[in-house]
Amino acid sequence: MSNKSNRRRYEGEKFPHKEEPNFKRICPEMPCDIHVKIMIKLSFLYGEYIAKAFMPEIERICKVYYSYKSDEMIEIEKAYDTQNRFTEEDIILITYGDLVREEGVSPLTTLSKFCGFYLNQTINTLHILPFFPYSSDKGFSIINFETVDPRLGSWENIEDLSARYKLMFDGVINHVSSKSRWFQEFLKENPHYKNFFISYKSYDELTSLERSIIFRPRTSDILTKYYTINGPKYVWSTFSKDQIDLNYRNPYVLIRVLEILLFYVRKGTDIIRLDAVTYLWANPGTSCANLEETHTIIKIFRDVLEFVAPHVAIITETNIPHNDNISYFGNGHDEAQMVYNFALPPMVLHTFYTKDSTKLSQWVKDLKPVSKLTTFFNFLDSHDGIGLMAVKDILTHEDIKSIIKKAEEHGGFISYKTDKYGIQIPYEINITWFSALNKENNGENIDFQVKKFIASRAIALVLQGVPGIYLHGFLGTKNNATAVIDAKTKREINRTVIDYNMLIRELNDPVTLMSKISHRLNSIIAIRKRQIAFHPNSIQQVLINKPEVFIVLRISEDKKQYILSLINISEKCVSVMVTMKSINIFKREWYDLINKEALVFNDKKIEITLEPYDVKWLTPQI
Repeated sequence: MSNKSNRRRYEGEKFPHKEEPNFKRICPEMPCDIHVKIMIKLSFLYGEYIAKAFMPEIERICKVYYSYKSDEMIEIEKAYDTQNRFTEEDIILITYGDLVREEGVSPLTTLSKFCGFYLNQTINTLHILPFFPYSSDKGFSIINFETVDPRLGSWENIEDLSARYKLMFDGVINHVSSKSRWFQEFLKENPHYKNFFISYKSYDELTSLERSIIFRPRTSDILTKYYTINGPKYVWSTFSKDQIDLNYRNPYVLIRVLEILLFYVRKGTDIIRLDAVTYLWANPGTSCANLEETHTIIKIFRDVLEFVAPHVAIITETNIPHNDNISYFGNGHDEAQMVYNFALPPMVLHTFYTKDSTKLSQWVKDLKPVSKLTTFFNFLDSHDGIGLMAVKDILTHEDIKSIIKKAEEHGGFISYKTDKYGIQIPYEINITWFSALNKENNGENIDFQVKKFIASRAIALVLQGVPGIYLHGFLGTKNNATAVIDAKTKREINRTVIDYNMLIRELNDPVTLMSKISHRLNSIIAIRKRQIAFHPNSIQQVLINKPEVFIVLRISEDKKQYILSLINISEKCVSVMVTMKSINIFKREWYDLINKEALVFNDKKIEITLEPYDVKWLTPQI
C-alpha cells in the first residue's frame, strides 16, 4: 500500500466510521483460519463446549462493528501494509487530557490547540491517558468505559483529534472502579454480574501461601472487603481497594471487553494500550502474572482486530523483568505489535549516572524485535515513574541501589512492592526526567543542563522502535514535591498541571528552560522524521567503543541510507575513532545531520572529538 494511505491521518485526510450502522452491507464471513485460531484459544480458556457456545457471539460483535465502517476505510484496509504500520515519522506524545488547562475552555480543546501550535510538525500520534469518568488513580479506576469525562470534554473532541493525529487509547481492562455499574450490580447480587469479579465469602479462602506467591506492584492487601445485599464478600483487587479486578474466567467478561475495544476503534483509536495486562488472569496457587491464559486473551484480541480492524495495533504495558516483557510479542505474528521498552529508562539513567555506556551498549546489542511486524515503544519517562523491575536481570543489585540513591539525591521518591517473603522491594522511581538528570542547584548552567537532557533523549530516538515522550519530558518540567505532599501520592511529582497562557509565555521566551528544551527537541525530532534509516525495521548495529560514548549505526532496509549516531554521555570532551572496516562503510565525505556540517575523514577511520553531551548523526555522502 502507498505511504499516503498508511499515513492518512496526519496528512489531513479523514476516513471516519459512520455514526449509524449500515446493516444492509453484508459483513464478510470470518476467514476459516481466524475462526479456527479463536476457537482453539477459547477452548483452552473455557473448554470446547463453552467455546462453541460463545464463538457465535464473537462473530456477531465483529459484524456489528463492520456495519459502522465507511466505504473508504474498507478500500484502504484491502491494501494495508502491516510492515509499514509504524515508520520513522512516528513520534508519540503521552499526556493526560488535562495537563494543560485554560480557564473557560475544555481541557481537550486546549490540548488540541497546544499540539496544533507547537507540536504539529513533531508528533503525529497522541496517547491521551484514560479520559473516561473515574473515581481514583488519576483515570485508571474507570467508572464508565464508553463516556468521555465531561470535565475533559466530549467524544467530539476526541474525534476531532483523530482527524489530525493517530491516537492511542487505554484499554484499562484489568479492573474497574468500585463505583462502576458492573461492580454496583455485583453488590446488588445481580445474577448476570455474580461472576464478573473474583470474590470469596471468607478472607481465609485465599490462603497465606497463595497470597505469598502472587506477583503484585503494590503493598496493599490483595482482597478488599465489600458488603453485598446478602452480606460481606472479599474481592480481588490487585492495585487498590477502589480497583476491582475483572474475572476473565467468566466468558461474558471477555465478550463485553471485546465490545468495548471495538467501540474504541469506532471512536478513532489506532493503537490500543493494554494497561497492566500482566495481571489479567488470576489463578490462585500461581504468581497470577504473565499466565498463559493472559497471553491467550491478548491473542484473541489480535485475531479479532486482524479480521475487522487490521489498521489497529496492540501495545502491552507490562512493567516486569525484560524477558517476561518481550514475551508479549508472542511469535511476532500473533500477539502485541508493540511493547513498552521498560528496561530503557533505568538503563539510560544508569548510563548517565555512571558516565559509562558499556552496559547499555551490551544490552542494546542483543535487543531485537521478533519480527518485522513488531517493535519497541522507546520511552524514558511516563505519568508513573521510572520502573525498576525490567532491569533486575540486566543490572546488578548494587547498580540498582546506586540508581535509587542518586535519584533520591535528585529529589525523587521510591515506590515499593511486596515480594513473596513479605519484604518491600523498590518498584519504581517517581521523578521527572529533567530532575533525574539534573540535580537542583548543582552549579551547572542552564544550557549545559539542556544539552545533557537532549543527549539522553537522543538515545531513545536512535534505537529501533517508536519513540514516545511524556508531555512533561517534552517541556523539561522539574520535580513537584509540593504536589506529592498535598496529594499524598508519590506519582504526583510528575503530573503538574500547567496553565496554558503561562506555558505559551514560557515557550515564546527564548531564555527559559522550557523554550530551550522544546526548541532543541523539536529540531532533532524533525530531522529524525526525515531519515529512512530510523524506520523501526531498519538494521541496528551497536559499536562498543569508549565508555563515555554510545554508538549506534542504523541502516535502512534498502541500504540507501546509513546513520552513525555518536552520543557523549559524559561532561568531558572525548576523542573517538571508528574504523571504516567495523561499519563496512568506506567513504571519506560525511555529513552531520544535526549540526549541518560537512566532514572529511581518511578512507580507513573516522576520528572525531565530541564535546560534553554532544550528539552527532553522521551519514556518508554518496
